[in-house]
Amino acid sequence: MAQETKTDTEALLARLRRIEGQIRGIHKMLAEDRVCEDIVTQLMAARSSLDQVGLLIIDKHVERCLLADDNAEEALRNLQQSLKLWLRFGGPVQQGE
Repeated sequence: MAQETKTDTEALLARLRRIEGQIRGIHKMLAEDRVCEDIVTQLMAARSSLDQVGLLIIDKHVERCLLADDNAEEALRNLQQSLKLWLRFGGPVQQGE
């Protein structure tokens, strides 16, 4: 189990490094005054990648904390809070926010 956790963590870190590269690319595109549609396309790709990392982390949380926890009720409340935060900050920004 520990090796699986280490492998999972390494995979998540690799994904985050790719996202960092995407963000650096977006920064460069802005500095070069690239076409807005190209920049938005890259932003959507980076956001999608970040969403995938978030979902993988939540999935691991369910496996490690919720399913294996003797105090499942508290673990479920913690998961609910995490999901509320994820959904609040994961969606598009509404005007006026």
